[in-house]
Amino acid sequence: MSDAPRTSGMTRLRNYFLTGFIVCAPLAITAYIAWSFIGWVDSWVKPYIPARYSPDTYLPFPVPGFGLIVALILITLIGFMTANIVGRAIVNFGERLLGRMPLVRGIYGSLKQIFQTVLSNKGDMFRQVGLVEYPRKGVWSLVFVASEKETEINQKLDQEGDPLVAVFMPCTPNPTTGFLMYVLKSDIVLLDMTIEDGARLIVSAGLVAPEVKAKVVTLNGERIDGPLANPPLGAGPQPARSSRTASSRPNK
Repeated sequence: MSDAPRTSGMTRLRNYFLTGFIVCAPLAITAYIAWSFIGWVDSWVKPYIPARYSPDTYLPFPVPGFGLIVALILITLIGFMTANIVGRAIVNFGERLLGRMPLVRGIYGSLKQIFQTVLSNKGDMFRQVGLVEYPRKGVWSLVFVASEKETEINQKLDQEGDPLVAVFMPCTPNPTTGFLMYVLKSDIVLLDMTIEDGARLIVSAGLVAPEVKAKVVTLNGERIDGPLANPPLGAGPQPARSSRTASSRPNK
Protein backbone atom coordinates (compact mmCIF):
# COMPACT_ATOMS: atom_id res chain seq x y z
CA MET A 1 0.00 0.00 0.00
CA SER A 2 2.98 2.29 0.41
CA ASP A 3 3.58 2.22 -3.35
CA ALA A 4 0.20 3.76 -4.17
CA PRO A 5 0.93 7.29 -2.82
CA ARG A 6 4.35 7.21 -4.47
CA THR A 7 2.82 6.22 -7.83
CA SER A 8 0.14 8.86 -7.49
CA GLY A 9 2.76 11.50 -6.69
CA MET A 10 4.88 10.56 -9.72
CA THR A 11 1.81 10.67 -11.94
CA ARG A 12 0.95 14.11 -10.60
CA LEU A 13 4.49 15.37 -11.19
CA ARG A 14 4.44 13.99 -14.73
CA ASN A 15 1.14 15.75 -15.42
CA TYR A 16 2.54 19.00 -14.03
CA PHE A 17 5.59 18.67 -16.27
CA LEU A 18 3.49 17.99 -19.38
CA THR A 19 1.21 20.92 -18.57
CA GLY A 20 4.18 23.24 -18.14
CA PHE A 21 5.74 21.93 -21.33
CA ILE A 22 2.54 22.57 -23.29
CA VAL A 23 2.44 26.13 -21.97
CA CYS A 24 6.15 26.94 -22.36
CA ALA A 25 6.97 25.21 -25.67
CA PRO A 26 4.78 27.37 -27.95
CA LEU A 27 5.95 30.54 -26.21
CA ALA A 28 9.60 29.54 -26.48
CA ILE A 29 9.35 28.55 -30.14
CA THR A 30 7.46 31.74 -31.02
CA ALA A 31 10.02 33.89 -29.19
CA TYR A 32 12.88 32.04 -30.90
CA ILE A 33 11.40 32.54 -34.37
CA ALA A 34 10.67 36.22 -33.70
CA TRP A 35 14.16 36.81 -32.27
CA SER A 36 15.79 35.01 -35.21
CA PHE A 37 13.80 37.08 -37.70
CA ILE A 38 14.76 40.33 -35.96
CA GLY A 39 18.42 39.30 -35.91
CA TRP A 40 18.28 38.31 -39.61
CA VAL A 41 16.83 41.70 -40.62
CA ASP A 42 19.31 43.57 -38.41
CA SER A 43 22.24 41.71 -40.01
CA TRP A 44 21.08 42.91 -43.43
CA VAL A 45 20.15 46.52 -42.62
CA LYS A 46 22.53 47.66 -39.88
CA PRO A 47 25.72 47.52 -42.00
CA TYR A 48 24.20 50.16 -44.34
CA ILE A 49 23.23 52.55 -41.55
CA PRO A 50 25.81 55.34 -41.01
CA ALA A 51 27.58 55.04 -37.68
CA ARG A 52 26.44 58.47 -36.48
CA TYR A 53 22.77 57.44 -36.87
CA SER A 54 23.14 54.04 -35.25
CA PRO A 55 22.46 53.76 -31.51
CA ASP A 56 25.01 50.97 -31.27
CA THR A 57 27.73 53.61 -31.66
CA TYR A 58 26.71 55.42 -28.48
CA LEU A 59 25.62 52.47 -26.34
CA PRO A 60 27.81 49.71 -24.88
CA PHE A 61 25.42 47.05 -26.23
CA PRO A 62 23.67 46.52 -29.58
CA VAL A 63 20.03 47.49 -29.84
CA PRO A 64 18.02 44.58 -31.26
CA GLY A 65 15.26 45.48 -33.68
CA PHE A 66 16.67 48.84 -34.79
CA GLY A 67 17.42 47.49 -38.26
CA LEU A 68 13.89 46.11 -38.48
CA ILE A 69 12.41 49.53 -37.61
CA VAL A 70 14.60 51.21 -40.25
CA ALA A 71 13.57 48.60 -42.83
CA LEU A 72 9.85 49.16 -42.09
CA ILE A 73 10.27 52.92 -42.43
CA LEU A 74 12.17 52.60 -45.71
CA ILE A 75 9.62 50.19 -47.19
CA THR A 76 6.79 52.55 -46.21
CA LEU A 77 8.60 55.52 -47.77
CA ILE A 78 9.21 53.56 -50.98
CA GLY A 79 5.51 52.68 -51.11
CA PHE A 80 4.62 56.35 -50.59
CA MET A 81 6.98 57.48 -53.34
CA THR A 82 5.73 54.80 -55.73
CA ALA A 83 2.15 56.03 -55.32
CA ASN A 84 2.88 59.29 -57.18
CA ILE A 85 3.63 59.84 -60.86
CA VAL A 86 7.39 60.25 -60.46
CA GLY A 87 7.72 57.10 -58.38
CA ARG A 88 5.67 55.04 -60.84
CA ALA A 89 7.82 56.29 -63.70
CA ILE A 90 10.98 55.18 -61.88
CA VAL A 91 9.49 51.77 -61.10
CA ASN A 92 8.34 51.29 -64.70
CA PHE A 93 11.81 52.20 -65.95
CA GLY A 94 13.38 49.67 -63.59
CA GLU A 95 10.92 46.97 -64.65
CA ARG A 96 11.66 47.62 -68.33
CA LEU A 97 15.35 47.35 -67.54
CA LEU A 98 14.83 44.03 -65.75
CA GLY A 99 12.62 42.84 -68.61
CA ARG A 100 15.61 42.90 -70.95
CA MET A 101 17.60 40.49 -68.79
CA PRO A 102 16.87 36.90 -69.89
CA LEU A 103 17.19 35.10 -66.55
CA VAL A 104 16.32 37.90 -64.15
CA ARG A 105 13.05 38.87 -65.85
CA GLY A 106 11.53 35.43 -65.33
CA ILE A 107 12.42 35.35 -61.63
CA TYR A 108 11.27 38.92 -61.03
CA GLY A 109 8.01 38.47 -62.92
CA SER A 110 7.09 35.29 -61.04
CA LEU A 111 7.91 36.75 -57.62
CA LYS A 112 6.01 39.96 -58.37
CA GLN A 113 2.92 38.05 -59.43
CA ILE A 114 3.03 35.87 -56.31
CA PHE A 115 3.38 38.82 -53.93
CA GLN A 116 0.65 40.78 -55.72
CA THR A 117 -1.71 37.82 -55.47
CA VAL A 118 -1.01 37.13 -51.79
CA LEU A 119 -0.95 40.72 -50.52
CA SER A 120 -3.64 42.29 -52.71
CA ASN A 121 -7.33 42.47 -51.84
CA LYS A 122 -8.54 41.10 -55.16
CA GLY A 123 -9.73 37.80 -53.69
CA ASP A 124 -7.50 35.66 -55.90
CA MET A 125 -6.12 33.68 -52.97
CA PHE A 126 -7.21 30.25 -51.86
CA ARG A 127 -10.97 30.26 -51.42
CA GLN A 128 -11.92 27.03 -49.68
CA VAL A 129 -10.64 23.79 -48.21
CA GLY A 130 -11.67 20.56 -49.86
CA LEU A 131 -11.05 16.85 -50.10
CA VAL A 132 -9.85 14.91 -53.15
CA GLU A 133 -9.45 11.16 -53.51
CA TYR A 134 -5.67 10.86 -53.71
CA PRO A 135 -3.40 8.88 -54.06
CA ARG A 136 -6.00 6.13 -54.59
CA LYS A 137 -9.73 5.62 -54.36
CA GLY A 138 -10.98 5.59 -50.78
CA VAL A 139 -8.05 7.71 -49.48
CA TRP A 140 -8.81 11.42 -49.12
CA SER A 141 -6.28 14.27 -49.16
CA LEU A 142 -6.81 17.82 -47.96
CA VAL A 143 -6.50 20.48 -50.68
CA PHE A 144 -6.81 24.25 -50.96
CA VAL A 145 -9.10 25.35 -53.78
CA ALA A 146 -7.41 28.16 -55.69
CA SER A 147 -9.82 29.38 -58.35
CA GLU A 148 -12.08 28.39 -61.20
CA LYS A 149 -10.86 30.30 -64.23
CA GLU A 150 -10.97 29.74 -67.96
CA THR A 151 -7.44 28.73 -68.94
CA GLU A 152 -5.74 26.82 -71.71
CA ILE A 153 -5.91 23.72 -69.50
CA ASN A 154 -9.72 23.95 -69.39
CA GLN A 155 -9.86 24.35 -73.16
CA LYS A 156 -7.60 21.39 -73.86
CA LEU A 157 -9.38 19.13 -71.35
CA ASP A 158 -13.00 20.15 -71.84
CA GLN A 159 -15.25 17.91 -69.75
CA GLU A 160 -18.68 19.06 -71.03
CA GLY A 161 -19.87 21.32 -68.23
CA ASP A 162 -17.66 19.90 -65.49
CA PRO A 163 -14.81 22.45 -65.31
CA LEU A 164 -11.35 21.79 -64.00
CA VAL A 165 -10.49 23.58 -60.76
CA ALA A 166 -6.94 24.40 -59.66
CA VAL A 167 -6.21 22.95 -56.22
CA PHE A 168 -3.06 22.92 -54.13
CA MET A 169 -2.37 19.81 -52.08
CA PRO A 170 0.09 20.78 -49.29
CA CYS A 171 2.47 18.38 -47.60
CA THR A 172 2.52 17.69 -43.87
CA PRO A 173 3.89 19.35 -41.76
CA ASN A 174 5.08 22.07 -44.16
CA PRO A 175 2.06 23.57 -45.97
CA THR A 176 4.28 25.76 -48.19
CA THR A 177 5.29 22.74 -50.27
CA GLY A 178 2.98 20.45 -52.17
CA PHE A 179 1.45 19.68 -55.54
CA LEU A 180 -0.60 21.77 -57.94
CA MET A 181 -3.38 19.70 -59.49
CA TYR A 182 -6.33 20.37 -61.78
CA VAL A 183 -9.31 18.34 -60.61
CA LEU A 184 -12.85 18.05 -61.90
CA LYS A 185 -15.21 20.23 -59.88
CA SER A 186 -17.51 17.27 -59.25
CA ASP A 187 -14.63 15.30 -57.70
CA ILE A 188 -13.97 17.88 -54.98
CA VAL A 189 -15.76 17.65 -51.65
CA LEU A 190 -15.58 21.17 -50.23
CA LEU A 191 -15.46 21.72 -46.48
CA ASP A 192 -16.79 24.48 -44.26
CA MET A 193 -13.50 24.97 -42.36
CA THR A 194 -11.45 28.09 -43.01
CA ILE A 195 -8.08 28.22 -44.73
CA GLU A 196 -6.43 28.86 -41.34
CA ASP A 197 -8.08 25.79 -39.83
CA GLY A 198 -6.95 23.69 -42.78
CA ALA A 199 -3.37 24.95 -42.42
CA ARG A 200 -3.38 24.13 -38.69
CA LEU A 201 -4.72 20.67 -39.47
CA ILE A 202 -1.86 20.06 -41.91
CA VAL A 203 0.88 21.48 -39.69
CA SER A 204 -0.27 19.42 -36.72
CA ALA A 205 -0.54 16.25 -38.86
CA GLY A 206 -4.21 15.92 -37.96
CA LEU A 207 -3.80 16.46 -34.21
CA VAL A 208 -5.40 19.92 -34.12
CA ALA A 209 -8.76 19.55 -35.87
CA PRO A 210 -11.27 22.42 -36.09
CA GLU A 211 -14.58 22.15 -34.28
CA VAL A 212 -17.51 20.86 -36.30
CA LYS A 213 -20.17 23.54 -36.68
CA ALA A 214 -23.59 21.98 -37.03
CA LYS A 215 -25.99 23.95 -39.19
CA VAL A 216 -29.09 23.43 -41.28
CA VAL A 217 -28.82 24.23 -44.97
CA THR A 218 -31.73 24.24 -47.37
CA LEU A 219 -31.84 23.78 -51.11
CA ASN A 220 -34.94 25.15 -52.85
CA GLY A 221 -36.72 25.28 -49.51
CA GLU A 222 -35.98 21.66 -48.60
CA ARG A 223 -33.72 20.66 -45.72
CA ILE A 224 -30.45 18.88 -46.53
CA ASP A 225 -29.16 16.60 -43.78
CA GLY A 226 -25.59 15.48 -43.41
CA PRO A 227 -22.26 17.13 -44.40
CA LEU A 228 -22.39 19.67 -47.18
CA ALA A 229 -20.01 20.81 -49.87
CA ASN A 230 -20.45 24.27 -51.31
CA PRO A 231 -18.87 24.65 -54.78
CA PRO A 232 -16.65 27.72 -55.25
CA LEU A 233 -17.56 30.97 -56.96
CA GLY A 234 -21.15 31.25 -55.87
CA ALA A 235 -22.55 27.95 -57.11
CA GLY A 236 -25.47 26.48 -55.18
CA PRO A 237 -24.98 24.07 -52.28
CA GLN A 238 -24.57 20.40 -53.12
CA PRO A 239 -24.63 17.32 -50.86
CA ALA A 240 -21.12 16.11 -50.08
CA ARG A 241 -20.13 12.88 -51.78
CA SER A 242 -19.42 10.01 -49.42
CA SER A 243 -17.82 6.72 -50.39
CA ARG A 244 -19.70 4.97 -47.57
CA THR A 245 -23.05 6.31 -48.75
CA ALA A 246 -22.30 5.44 -52.35
CA SER A 247 -21.27 1.90 -51.50
CA SER A 248 -24.47 1.33 -49.48
CA ARG A 249 -26.76 2.15 -52.38
CA PRO A 250 -28.50 -0.88 -53.95
CA ASN A 251 -27.39 -1.78 -57.42
CA LYS A 252 -30.02 -1.23 -60.05
